[in-house]
Amino acid sequence: MNEKIIEGLSAQFSQMMNTFNGGADLPGQQQVKVFLQSALSKMDLVTRDEFDAQAIVLGRTREKVEQLETVLADIESRLDAQESTAEKTD
Repeated sequence: MNEKIIEGLSAQFSQMMNTFNGGADLPGQQQVKVFLQSALSKMDLVTRDEFDAQAIVLGRTREKVEQLETVLADIESRLDAQESTAEKTD
């Protein structure tokens, strides 16, 4: 897990607890950090860069699928037209 994420969450949690605590030091801050690190490591998380890269790949894939659907629809309409013509000549 990205150490920056864990540090940020730990700092935010500590800040929140200090607000509730009237600004007193938070005992167990290191334990909170360890807990967060353990909990987040069990999750199947990806970085923003990985997510953005996959979103780009997905966008390209969608475009390709749409192109293939158009080609398939054209082929199907040609086959239907050929079948109609063949049935009329029989």
